[in-house]
Amino acid sequence: MTSPGDESVSFPRQYARTQRFTLGAPRGFAVSPDGGRVVFLRSGSGPGAGTDRSHRLWVLDLDTGAERLAADPEVLLAGAAEELSAEEKARRERAREGSGGIVGYAVDGAVELAAFALSGRLFTAELRAGTARELPVPGPVVDPRPSPDGRLVAYVAGGALRVTGADGTGDRALAGPGADVAPGAAEEAEAEGPEAAGVTYGLAEFIASEEMNRGRGFWWSPDSDRLLVARVDEQPVRRWWIADPAHPDREPQAVAYPAAGTANADVRLFVVDLAGNRTEVVWDREAFPYLARVHWSADGPPLLLVQARDQRSQAYLTVDPDSGATRTVRREEDPVWLELFTGVPAWTADGRLVRVEDQPGEGGARVLAVGDRVLTDARLHVRAVLDVGAEDVLISASAGETAEARETGEIHVYRVRLDGDGRSAERISEGAGVHGAVRSGAVTVLSSARPDVPGSVTRVLRDGKRVAEVASYARTPGLSAGAHLTEAGERRIPCAVLLPSGWTEADGPLPVLMDPYGGPHGQRVTAAHNPHLTSRWFAEQGFAVIVADGRGMPGRSPAWEKAIDRDLTLSLDDQVDALRALAGRFPLDLGRVAIRGWSFGGYLAALAALRRPDVFHAAVVGAPVTDWRLYDTHYTERYLGRPDEEPEVYAANSLLTDDGLTDPRLPARPMMIVHGLADDNVVMAHTLRLSSALLAAGRPHEVLPLSGVTHMTPQEQVAENLLLLQVDFLRRSLGLARPAD
Repeated sequence: MTSPGDESVSFPRQYARTQRFTLGAPRGFAVSPDGGRVVFLRSGSGPGAGTDRSHRLWVLDLDTGAERLAADPEVLLAGAAEELSAEEKARRERAREGSGGIVGYAVDGAVELAAFALSGRLFTAELRAGTARELPVPGPVVDPRPSPDGRLVAYVAGGALRVTGADGTGDRALAGPGADVAPGAAEEAEAEGPEAAGVTYGLAEFIASEEMNRGRGFWWSPDSDRLLVARVDEQPVRRWWIADPAHPDREPQAVAYPAAGTANADVRLFVVDLAGNRTEVVWDREAFPYLARVHWSADGPPLLLVQARDQRSQAYLTVDPDSGATRTVRREEDPVWLELFTGVPAWTADGRLVRVEDQPGEGGARVLAVGDRVLTDARLHVRAVLDVGAEDVLISASAGETAEARETGEIHVYRVRLDGDGRSAERISEGAGVHGAVRSGAVTVLSSARPDVPGSVTRVLRDGKRVAEVASYARTPGLSAGAHLTEAGERRIPCAVLLPSGWTEADGPLPVLMDPYGGPHGQRVTAAHNPHLTSRWFAEQGFAVIVADGRGMPGRSPAWEKAIDRDLTLSLDDQVDALRALAGRFPLDLGRVAIRGWSFGGYLAALAALRRPDVFHAAVVGAPVTDWRLYDTHYTERYLGRPDEEPEVYAANSLLTDDGLTDPRLPARPMMIVHGLADDNVVMAHTLRLSSALLAAGRPHEVLPLSGVTHMTPQEQVAENLLLLQVDFLRRSLGLARPAD
């Protein structure tokens, strides 16, 4: 079920108003272990269906098939507007969360109690009874999580990890400001002070949430009697200052930003019991400073994955919760880098280590390994572990290099038996598309997005058979994406090609718009409908639009992803190769080629205009990284090393030192550079430095600063006008006639 779109509203406005047609779609699923309930988030289904930004908490009863509302922000806040703390704003920015209401929740082991924060206040919902209440605790509250037994709720407020009873009694601080000093911790507490600036307990540091996909900083024990708690000290991290020029009366915002080659936050881990006694978890933090993953389940001791700063070595450690001592159960090394994966490490029920690993060599596959056995082969490229069951592992995977069919852009869900032989993976998703799943016991929630159908469909399966479907109230776009998925060139570069509807050969070749992201972790060529809607809209403006996923992009093979080691500019080579290969198959006017992109895509667009003006004639450059010394440690050093050790690598990948700026033999190509002034991920300094270099070289360009905008552009009017301004710039720059009104 989807809601029809408003045809009187332009696509750019619809796209912004519906947050890319995601509002109204169910998300954030949890399945009760007894198989009776599915919990999820979804925004309103009434008159504002598909545009309401306030998410509510819902329960689907699998016995009756009925949905019921478990928590409604409108009711809980008595109609008051939501107010976000600085910590919550930062969490949402890291998660690229632009909606409101209940945007996240956590549940107890039985999935009977949910906890969530609204306006910095702590709420719980009894999922069987369908009632919700506020717990009176200090705020602003961040990341509340019930204990597995449902008796307690832990949360962070004021930099301290606190706990309260699920009935709202017994609130107290366990670690950080306001906590009672436990025996043996007095010396550290005195050195730190009661309100040590930059020290927090229970929160993920910037690097963990932005780059490691670890958005939390504490974990309950399966017995609910203690927690693992991250202590983050940001005092070593260099401070940057983000000002708001539109409001000169406001003080600049201080941001602890660990730029490449500079100090990271100091991260330690403690076992903290319910009396506030804490024991430090000890490992070689000098060799492995990154706390990448934490897993604590009833199937084994606490499990850590820690990484070296260069990310070429990592260790799996078990923790003795009583002493804090750790033991290495596995060590891994890679001459290029080691990827982090969702869902691992974990334990099987019989205590075997579950992990995803890259096999060595050019033809090496990304495989699922359990204990000392590899359970998949090169026919599958494993992307994530979704669930570990008693007899199998549920994984997300794409077709590997030796698969019989290429399946461009498809992602499927597979069941891999623990006693299998490496060839026993069973696909449970059906049909071309991008599929994902959440599972507990016999119940699987399977979400599927397909290339020829808008939105996604979420089905609930029990023992493999459909028992329910979760309703979606997302708007139906007024456009049909109609992306042609293919591969191009000798390297078989995955591509999506979109031509204007109604084009015929008599219309002649079309001006080209390359529309990539082009960088790591940002696959754009997917077998789903909605991700191609913006490209389709540009195609309807008279362009042949090409989206190409070159080397460095996920979903193919480890060698493909790691080919960009020390040379991010290979991404540009693949854009050029894809363009030229497709020119023999599609009506492309190679004399009028533009490129647009955001973030890494912005870097790629600027690089194209500077380095290959023989191919590209205009560029829309959004929030670009122009000097990699100004981007963060974990991401940048993974690909380029450290700037103090390999300055020549940084110079070769920088836009500010590119020959295209100063070589008079290279023609200047117009650029429109767009950047949010409040961006704390790719800061505005990137654009200002590029603009200064272009101005010094006499290179034409336009700069569009966005006041109050971060790395996201969720503001409806801003997002709409950005698309319209880009089209106007591209037409002017390529000498295209404006369409008649």
